[in-house]
Amino acid sequence: MNLAILALGFAVLGVSIGEGILVANIAKAAARQPEMFDKLRSLMFLGVAFIEGTFFILFVFTFLVK
Repeated sequence: MNLAILALGFAVLGVSIGEGILVANIAKAAARQPEMFDKLRSLMFLGVAFIEGTFFILFVFTFLVK
């Protein structure tokens, strides 16, 4: 088994955990201040977009290393 593929798999796992933490914290913040939900939602989409971009780049690298 190629260790580069394993390392990229762990990186993708870290990205997924980071996305879960981001969404959980946005949900907590929206529960505390519901009037800020629209601004928080746009920030959440921006954060998720960057995290998903990292995920897809790592996913492509996994196939390129293979």
